[in-house]
Amino acid sequence: MRIVSICPSNTEILCALGFSEFLVGLDRSSDWPPEIQALPRVGPDLEVDVERVADLRPDIVFSSLSVPGMEQNLARLDAAGIPQVVVDAQSLEQVYRSILLIGRVLGAAERAHTLIAEMRARLCTVEERAMALPRRPKVFLEWWPRPVIVPGKACWTTEMIRLAGGESLFSDLELRSTPVENDRVLERPPDLMLTCWCGVPHYKQRPEKMGERAGWERLEAVQKGRMYAAEECYFGRPGPRIVEGVEWLQHKIFDWAQEQS
Repeated sequence: MRIVSICPSNTEILCALGFSEFLVGLDRSSDWPPEIQALPRVGPDLEVDVERVADLRPDIVFSSLSVPGMEQNLARLDAAGIPQVVVDAQSLEQVYRSILLIGRVLGAAERAHTLIAEMRARLCTVEERAMALPRRPKVFLEWWPRPVIVPGKACWTTEMIRLAGGESLFSDLELRSTPVENDRVLERPPDLMLTCWCGVPHYKQRPEKMGERAGWERLEAVQKGRMYAAEECYFGRPGPRIVEGVEWLQHKIFDWAQEQS
């Protein structure tokens, strides 16, 4: 079987299920696991080169709707007659369903159930630890700095933050993501602040730059240096590695809780 994946989270699910040897092409952003990095690339995940995909003669393409703009890939693949399976996850439960969908399509439902059970067990452990916190910190996460774009209630990161022991700053907004004005953050000052800039490598993110925005120097999180670069591979990809993101964030939250005691 020849498989092309055009989204990093799909790639990571496929490899976690044991299908790395069947991959023949990837989008440009798929950078994990290391052993598949030499595979041909078919362009950015928001604008896939359909001709390059066709040249790889895939039996199936795993596409995604996890990021706004990806929908244009779907129409072009359909027009070219290339078979695809579309994965879309807004919540952790939908991440599990995505894993199961991919597993079932490839005849690996049992492996998918095992992977999901492992993820649930680790997240359950984290959630239990969070119960010891005397107070949940308010956590600000931004997908993009100009304009500032944040996740709302209908996003897996909001659940990740809750499992780790915090509350996402804009979890009351009934949407996936939205731009916000600077003052809206000042109105609900966060305890912890995270950058998770889409498509920007972790080492290039500068969370301290948030403190240079008008009025944000007054935020305690800025003054105390509680600004961190959250790795996009853990927070921006609805796949198996979100567990590592939750575990990483819980360490930051417990550090904050220690400061409060």
